[in-house]
Order: sequence, then C-alpha cells, then structure tokens
Amino acid sequence: MARSSRPSPDNAGFSTRQSKSSAGWLKEHFDDRYVQQSWKDGYRSRASYKLLELDERDKLFRSGMSVIDLGAAPGGWSQVAAEKVGSEGVVIASDILEMDALAGVSFIQGDFTEERVLETILVALDGRPVDLVLSDMAPNMSGMAAIDQPQAMYLVELALDLARQTLSPGGHFLAKVFQGEGFDDYLRDLRGSFRKVVTRKPEASRARSREVYLLAQGFHG
Repeated sequence: MARSSRPSPDNAGFSTRQSKSSAGWLKEHFDDRYVQQSWKDGYRSRASYKLLELDERDKLFRSGMSVIDLGAAPGGWSQVAAEKVGSEGVVIASDILEMDALAGVSFIQGDFTEERVLETILVALDGRPVDLVLSDMAPNMSGMAAIDQPQAMYLVELALDLARQTLSPGGHFLAKVFQGEGFDDYLRDLRGSFRKVVTRKPEASRARSREVYLLAQGFHG
C-alpha cells in the first residue's frame, strides 16, 4: 500500500510551530533597530554597535594598533577595528566561516580549535606584538546548556591562550562569555593575567541573551 503524502497531525503541528518560530525570529531581526542602523551605516552586522559602545566607554582602540579578531564573520567587529586603527594599524581576523574581504583586514579561515589556524595567525603577525585580542566566538547552539556551555567555555579558553601568547605587556583582551558553569573559574583565571577585569553588557546585546563581555586590561603575563 502506498504511503500517504499528507503529514501526520503530530508532524504538521511541529512544522507549524517551527514555521511560527522562524517567522517570529525573522520579524524580530528585521524590526531590530541595530539591524536597521547597520544597513544605514554600512556595517555587516548589528554586533558592530556592541563594539562601538564598548570602545566609547573603555577606549579600546587607538591609531596604529595591532588587533586580532576571533569569530570575525561576517565582519562587523573587523570593520570597526580597521576604521579605528587606521592605515598604520594591523587587523588579523579569523573564523571557521567564510568572510568577504575587508579593506585593512587580513582574514584567515579555519577552525580555531585546530593548531594550524593558531600557527597561521602567528605567522601572519610576523613577530609583531599585539595590543588587543577580540573574541566574539560562539559554538553552534543546540539549546541544551549541558552541551552548549562547555563548548562555549572551551572556545573562550582557547582565545585566552592566544591572548597570552601574543599580547604585549599592557595589552587588552575582550571576549564574549556565556554565564553558566565555568564562568567564575574563567573570571578568576583572567584576573591572574591582567591588571583589571570588568564585565560589560552592551545595550546592543539582546537582554534575554546570557552573553556578557569580559574586558581584561593591562596584560602582565
């Protein structure tokens, strides 16, 4: 007997819920004032405004700086960094995803959990000391905290390891961290290598998100 092409009631209900959820997300996204502003200002993502707000408050950038941007795609943070450091500065960006070319930005595509990506970044630096390491990395979220949180903490621990290898004395490190298991230990670890560590929640960060940004200033090894 041929199978019916009609979905079962259960599947139909799931499909309807999924469609409503997707439609709701899209509406929220396109109604978002930071998304709309990014179109007007020419930024690649709403995340640019998180970094702009943090820079306005904490004076992250100066002309001529060397910056590493991890989790860079689609390029919102790299755009801001390149604008701020100017033609004398250096911005090296990396992501597992592709990223269209940006003026003043060297892009390295690859999985940051692989040693070769770290080595490629170090080669690109060519011994130049780094003033600021940025990390906006996050894993693909499953919605299960027991899976997502350890993966997120692993990425930010790798970012800190890179910062310790590359930062010049007095350099800064800014990383997105999700509150949950491992957060307090990570914060203590940061404080062991930097003069000052503060927690920031930019206005452009969605209120419901567990993400915060840890700004570690004054690297001393």
